[in-house]
Amino acid sequence: MERAHSLLLNEEACSQLGEHQRSEFILEWLTHLKKLLPATDRAHIKQNQRRLVDQLSGVLIGSPGPPTRWLLAHCLALLFRLGDPIPSSLMVERCSDIIRSKDDSPSGLPTRLAAVACLGALYEQLGRMLAGSFKDTLANLLKAMKSAESQGRYEIMLSVEKILRGLGASAVPCHRDIYKAARACLTDRSMAVRCAAAKCLLELQREAAFLWTSELENVATLCFRAFEGSNYNVRVSVAKLLGTLLAAAVEPRQPAAPKQGGRGPSSLEEVMDLLLGGFLRGGAGFLRASGDMLKGTRSVSKDVRIGVTQAYVVFVSTLGGSWLEVNFPAFLSLLMELASHCRATQTPGDAVVTRRCVSFILRSTLGSLLGEKAQTNAAKQLCFAVASQKQAIDAALADGNVENRVSSADISASQHILTCCLLELGELVQGLGSTAAPLLTDSSTAFLDTIIAVLLHPAPSAQLAASWCLRCIAMAMPSHCSLLLDRCAERLVALKSSPEAVAGYGAAVTALVAAVQHCSLGIPHTKGQEVLDLAEDLLRSASQNSRISLQRTQAGWLLISALITLGPAVVEHHLSRLVLLWRCVFPASLREQESELRRGDYFTWQVTLEGRAGALSAMKNLLLHCRELFTDDITSRLLTPLACAVALLTKLPSLIRSYSSSVRGWSIVYRLKVYELLALLPPHTYQESFGLVMNQLVSDLSAQDNLNQPCSELTLLPPLCHCDDLPLVGPALHDTDHRYIEEQVTFALVISVGGGSLDNNPFSLCVRSGEVPAPLPPPVALTSAAVHLFGAVFPHIISHQGSTRGSLGPEDIRSPALSLLSGALESVSPLLRCMAAEGLARLVQVVGDPGFTVSVSLLCFDRLKTARDAASRSGYALALGALYRYSGGMGSPQHLSTCLGVLFTLSQDSTSPEVQTWSLHSLSLVVDLSSGLYRAHGEPSFALVLRLLLSAPPTHPEVHYSLGRCLHALITCLGPDLQSAAVSSLRSSCLVGCGVMQASPDCLVQARAISCLQQLHMFSPPHVNLANLVPALCAHLCSSYLCLRRAVVACLRQLVQREALEVSEHAVTLVKELPRRDNTQLVGLEGALFTLLDRESDSGLRKDIQETLVHMMMSSATSGKLGHWLKLCKNVLSATTGEFKPRCSQEDEDLSRDDDSSAFKARSESCGPFTALRWATRRFAMECVCRIIAQCETSDAAHFDMALAQERRLQESTDFLVLHLGDLVRMAFMAATDHSDQLRLAGLQTLLVIIKQFSSIPEPEFPGHVILEQYQANVGAALRPAFTADAPPDVTAKACQVCSAWIASGVVSDLRDLRRVHQLLASSLVKVQTGRDTYSQLYNEATATMETLAVLKAWAEVYIIAVQRSRDKQSPGRSADLSVSSLTNDMSESESGGAGLLKLVQSDLSTLSRLWLAALQDYSLLTLPQEYTSQLPATGGSFYTAETVNQARVHYSSSWAPILHATSLWLHSTGFVISDDTPANLSRPATPTSMGQSSSVSRHKSPEDVNSDRLHLILGIGVEFLCSPHSEDQMENITSCLRALQALLDVSWPRAKIGNDQALSVELLSVLHRLLVTRESASVHLAVLDLLQQIVMAAQEHVREKRRSAEVDDGAAEKETLPEFGEGRDTGGLIPGRSLVFGALELCLCVLVRKLPQLSPKLAGTSTTVRSLTDGDCRLVASALCVLSELPSICSPEGAPAAAGGVGLGAVVQAALQALKSVLMSPMSRQEKSRGAWNQLLRSALYTLLGLWDTGTDIYISLLTAVTVFLLSAGPEVCTTEPVHMLCLQRFTASMDSKDPLVVSRCFQLLASVFQAQPAVAVPYIRALGPPLVRFLKLMAVFLPLLISFLLDENALSSAPTASRSLHEAALKDLMRLGPQHSVVFRSLVASSPHLKCRLEAAIRGNQESLNAKASSANPSTRSAAKSSPSITLKTNFL
Repeated sequence: MERAHSLLLNEEACSQLGEHQRSEFILEWLTHLKKLLPATDRAHIKQNQRRLVDQLSGVLIGSPGPPTRWLLAHCLALLFRLGDPIPSSLMVERCSDIIRSKDDSPSGLPTRLAAVACLGALYEQLGRMLAGSFKDTLANLLKAMKSAESQGRYEIMLSVEKILRGLGASAVPCHRDIYKAARACLTDRSMAVRCAAAKCLLELQREAAFLWTSELENVATLCFRAFEGSNYNVRVSVAKLLGTLLAAAVEPRQPAAPKQGGRGPSSLEEVMDLLLGGFLRGGAGFLRASGDMLKGTRSVSKDVRIGVTQAYVVFVSTLGGSWLEVNFPAFLSLLMELASHCRATQTPGDAVVTRRCVSFILRSTLGSLLGEKAQTNAAKQLCFAVASQKQAIDAALADGNVENRVSSADISASQHILTCCLLELGELVQGLGSTAAPLLTDSSTAFLDTIIAVLLHPAPSAQLAASWCLRCIAMAMPSHCSLLLDRCAERLVALKSSPEAVAGYGAAVTALVAAVQHCSLGIPHTKGQEVLDLAEDLLRSASQNSRISLQRTQAGWLLISALITLGPAVVEHHLSRLVLLWRCVFPASLREQESELRRGDYFTWQVTLEGRAGALSAMKNLLLHCRELFTDDITSRLLTPLACAVALLTKLPSLIRSYSSSVRGWSIVYRLKVYELLALLPPHTYQESFGLVMNQLVSDLSAQDNLNQPCSELTLLPPLCHCDDLPLVGPALHDTDHRYIEEQVTFALVISVGGGSLDNNPFSLCVRSGEVPAPLPPPVALTSAAVHLFGAVFPHIISHQGSTRGSLGPEDIRSPALSLLSGALESVSPLLRCMAAEGLARLVQVVGDPGFTVSVSLLCFDRLKTARDAASRSGYALALGALYRYSGGMGSPQHLSTCLGVLFTLSQDSTSPEVQTWSLHSLSLVVDLSSGLYRAHGEPSFALVLRLLLSAPPTHPEVHYSLGRCLHALITCLGPDLQSAAVSSLRSSCLVGCGVMQASPDCLVQARAISCLQQLHMFSPPHVNLANLVPALCAHLCSSYLCLRRAVVACLRQLVQREALEVSEHAVTLVKELPRRDNTQLVGLEGALFTLLDRESDSGLRKDIQETLVHMMMSSATSGKLGHWLKLCKNVLSATTGEFKPRCSQEDEDLSRDDDSSAFKARSESCGPFTALRWATRRFAMECVCRIIAQCETSDAAHFDMALAQERRLQESTDFLVLHLGDLVRMAFMAATDHSDQLRLAGLQTLLVIIKQFSSIPEPEFPGHVILEQYQANVGAALRPAFTADAPPDVTAKACQVCSAWIASGVVSDLRDLRRVHQLLASSLVKVQTGRDTYSQLYNEATATMETLAVLKAWAEVYIIAVQRSRDKQSPGRSADLSVSSLTNDMSESESGGAGLLKLVQSDLSTLSRLWLAALQDYSLLTLPQEYTSQLPATGGSFYTAETVNQARVHYSSSWAPILHATSLWLHSTGFVISDDTPANLSRPATPTSMGQSSSVSRHKSPEDVNSDRLHLILGIGVEFLCSPHSEDQMENITSCLRALQALLDVSWPRAKIGNDQALSVELLSVLHRLLVTRESASVHLAVLDLLQQIVMAAQEHVREKRRSAEVDDGAAEKETLPEFGEGRDTGGLIPGRSLVFGALELCLCVLVRKLPQLSPKLAGTSTTVRSLTDGDCRLVASALCVLSELPSICSPEGAPAAAGGVGLGAVVQAALQALKSVLMSPMSRQEKSRGAWNQLLRSALYTLLGLWDTGTDIYISLLTAVTVFLLSAGPEVCTTEPVHMLCLQRFTASMDSKDPLVVSRCFQLLASVFQAQPAVAVPYIRALGPPLVRFLKLMAVFLPLLISFLLDENALSSAPTASRSLHEAALKDLMRLGPQHSVVFRSLVASSPHLKCRLEAAIRGNQESLNAKASSANPSTRSAAKSSPSITLKTNFL
């Protein structure tokens, strides 16, 4: 359709299209033209104006449809306004001619309507430029209206409205004529015309003051008549008109001239009298109303009363919240006249309607217009109204003069006033929450006294309303629940002889107990016991006084029903008594029941039926609230009462016959209770009574009384219809702002016996819902309950008849079912048709027979062909769609085509909008549920929907709504295919259709358009123009229609998930273009959403708004808009009513002047964009702040680094969270000191987050300080109110958490400053020591547990950090391995960083230690498995009671870990030495077994036993927790456990205990192993290995101690004969599961293999190397190796080799070598028993080590060092055997030849050590490695001259001593040996030293000669031979 996008219409392209395509083409062109004209140059417009006018005129006479004519009119007017306006008068004349023409052809009507629309638009745009022709035009329009049909009248009214808007005051001359015409239209038979007339008059009243002065009464009467027979849209429009007129009459917008009608502004009384008259008399005149009164007929219809009610709301809303605040007393007084008027409350039904209307008016005005302060004042006024009514009744009742006594009419009038006021009072208080506390303490109102006084009112409805109000007070302020309960119970006991008192106070106690289910803090458990005692007393004494029997009986069972709502934890303690009561109220057997029917009178039976109905209600509550207690045992005990209850049903008719109507009411209630109970019970429990039940059900459902009740349809059918089909019935069943009256009152008005009201069923005080219950009258409720029970029982009866299918059983049942449903499909009632269609589809579903499905479809087709009436056709059309809903698309293309053909035809039947609506709705179901089958029908469907959208008249918006459903289904059907170019025409059709629906005047259609665009955006985001969509959404954001607001917010929620920034920018652009009417421009879309959130009451919409805000915040808070969001949250938080007075004590106000808290006295910022926001909205703002902090944590590091943030802020325009720290603390302070408890909790949580995130950030300007330090006074001021006496326990508990975090953070460096917060914790500790008495009267005992444990946990955390800081100060180099928190700063120089804080804690440590031990013992008992429950103390534990065990478990599980850690540290500090310094002020026993104190039982225990108990307690808790599977969020608890065990094992006594108990040690190791495998945290792994070292140390100490003892006992005998100790002594091996060494080996190797996979043969192929280890990994491996090296020391000689086998091939060098040395030097190698195996193992290890060179490893230095350690430590048995010895020599030789000087250097260092080893090892290495070493060092150049210097010449030799001669000979011999070996060195030496050469030659010759001489003298015969062959041949050539 791109051809359409130009200024002029492409007529050529247009002419080539078909008729329907042409309409779409023209619409697109007009849409484009509407956007293009304002952006086009004026000259260009004038140039094309004539042509454009001609083209638009052509469209005008071309019979355009409604959307086209409205667009055409707008474009035409825009063209004349932006171009040349002069020809516009010709266009006006032309349009007038068209209107005057008498063309009756089909095309004439659309053209006339278009001409009317054009006139309206022209006058609206051009205004006074056309004023000259105005009168003629208007006369022409008004004349045409007389003969026009409904569409014409509708369009003319809209046109006149636009004319008035355009002309303004210029139209004054014709105002009367317009008024006259609009009067007629306001009561038109067409609802759309009425709406248009109301809009026209609304526009008229802007200038026509006579409407709200002289004509006010006439207009009001006219509006009342317009309400008669109206629909929802008419009521809304006319109510808006009437309310606006009345508001203008009270506060004129302009001075009203008295001449005009002779009257000035009306008073509030006059206006309210007008509305009251309308409510009472409707639109009838006085005479007619009087006649009706005389005849006794009621002339006021339901529509009028609903309309007048809405007018009241519009009236007050128009005047505004400020007016209401000032005038509320007068307004309330006048409104109560309506509530109490006898005409408005003639029948119970009327009274209910009137009360509902008044409640709606109060809720809609007080609830939405007023802020919290104004609501509080309004509550006071309501209280005054209640008090005045009660005083008047009391005075009249107390008057002794019978004539002056109050009449029943006065009582009736007062009860309605009281009911309305009290119910609204309850709603107000519930909304205010704990901020309503000042109301209760205000002595001027006597708030509680006033409400409680109403409990004695003679009317039940007033009593129940007062009870409900008390329930709301208890829910809003839980601290008053218990007090109110006591007060009402006491009054009930004191006045139990008064029927009114029993009924009133009984209801009050019931309501208060039922409120507890909404109060997390609960009430004391004993209250339940008291309530049950009271109930039993009432039931027992009921028969003593017949005057109050009924009241006592009902009150007794009310109390029991309320008691059951407390839940299983309470009820299980009283169940046996309850069962006994139930059994007592019913006969012991059926025979006894038969006999009781023959006795008694009507009153006896009234009481009996009342009692049994109450008992059945209590049983029903048990099933609803404590289903798990309804066990088989309980069921069996109640079978007889149930059987008697059912059997009595059949006897009721005879009772009614006997006692007439006296018991009829009670019999109805009794049957109702039986049915409700049976519907909740499993049918098999009353299987024997099926026959009786079914007979009675059929009787009740077919009784004449029920058949005559018109209410059945409205009460029964909506829940049975599908929720998607209900809109077909009408907008009254939509979710609208007026649903409270539109739906409920609609139902109530047709009920002759009265509508929904509390007094219909007092047991509804126990409902779970927080909304006021409105139970229907018993006869109506009976019918509904009978239907539900029939549905539950009937299938079971069929199944017992042998049906094999789980469906409707035998085929003979299908036929009547089908017949019933078919008849209902043809009903005139839309609800019945909806229900029948749903029933028919479900029938097909449960039968599950394809043949039956086809036959039903054919039945629908046949009826549609033959039926002519609209009801039948619409019913069967819907049935076709419903069949698809439950038959899975039916799978047949042919069937689909047939179905679509029928629905297409029906949807084009313009003669019946109802048929069109229903058939299009059915079509949408078919499209939605046909899946891929429907793709083939996509194009014709789109064409049909678009054609109908362009042609359907606007007077039937329901057709447009169904078209919207179809379009939505078609978009879903195409899905992601919408992105492809192939379906561009369909996509274009989607956008055109959405545009048409957006322009619709109906809110439901607009909402559907938004849903369609939302769906289109999901599948094809690029094709939805956000620049157009977002402004349209923003425009509807504050719509008065709930459905539209829901659609807008749902769409925004989806948009911001993808394009939050774009959405926000488009909204800002829109805001800039808006006139500055309000503060919207200050807050943008985000602020508008916050405002809407504050005003909205619909829970679903509130949730959507919150999600939208969260998505917007998350996408932009860290990307440049951080400051904007924080400012927004701050503005929201500051928007309180009046001056904000934080909850600060006097002490805060007396702080010194350097305290910054004065800057945080959160005053209301009057200049802020928000005003008077409620606490729930402000709490959400605090949650948003926490979300922002959490998001920044994962974003940029500069958010939590002041120096970095300041530096980057100078370079870039980015914002950082740390720069807003002051605002964050201010917001947390404001919230934490608010009057709302919920907001205080949110503020404290935010403060906790701030402390955790910012405590360690240094202050750049003040080195040594942190940035939070400047806010310490503010933190103290924020915390102090939470520790006051009246602070709720949950607030105090949260504050304790903040206190401990603050102290642990180390922010405060001065001990004096720290004492401020420390004193708060100290005061809490005092409260803990005083026991549970404080809270026993207010809250459940579990809250005392919660607070106590919170205090103990906070102290534990403080003590842990104090100990840690003290240790850090004593040894600053020591790592913080025992710290539970990473938030500590280095405060070692300050007093608080070291012993100062510890000194603060030390004073309370003796008390704390006992309390900690008591808490741990409690926790250990509560974690016992279910089968050990009987071992729990009967009276409970130290800090919990036996009755609150289940609630207490939660609190213990969140507190035990820090307490465990702290207790271990305390025991560590005492060294397990028990002291007797029991604190004098410890009033509560520390623990039942006195584990923590030296008294009672512990006196019989030795210190050893007490210490053992403590040790096993801590070990048991730790091991139990570490064994159990836990979630990831418990990592802190795991760390605390491990640190606690470490602290224990740092002390010698626990180590000795554990070392002595090998089973315990092994169990600990298995737990640690599991932890190591299941956790990836490095800190946990390190802690595990530290603990492992301690366990091994304990075992070592144990073995050493046994050896030492054996030596002493043996008298220092020889060691070889001593017995051996350690593992493996018996088996020579380590047994898995029983061996400590094996467990330690397993654990260490687990660490090593995880960090060094190459150690495992299975993982050897991985690429992980030592170099990839982090510092943490290295620490882990080193620790593991250290443990490994210690293991042999705890083995016996037999077990040592097995342990040593685990010593791996090291990784982290130093630790590995140290461990290796420790193992090699183990004394086990010297023990005879283990030497062989030990040495063999060491040889294997050495051989493996030597083999590492072959793997290509290049870490020679480490390997050589390891080999050297073996050579030095292992002994010759290991190192000198082959092939190990040869391999060692090879490794050293290779290292000596290495090219790396570091390797060579280290090699020689190691050889030096080896050469000094024991000779058995050293000698072989010296011999083998000496020569290479000598060669390497080139020693021959030094050695040869030395040898030569030892030579003597011939002369000296002869005279030399023997030693010199020997030296000469040895030197010469060596020279002769070494010369050939080192020829090069020898030759260079001889050549360079001639004297050495000469000396050598002389020595050789001398030696030769002496040898020859010796030989000659020894053997002369051979002398000659010797000469010829000498023995030593002289060599002079050494080459």
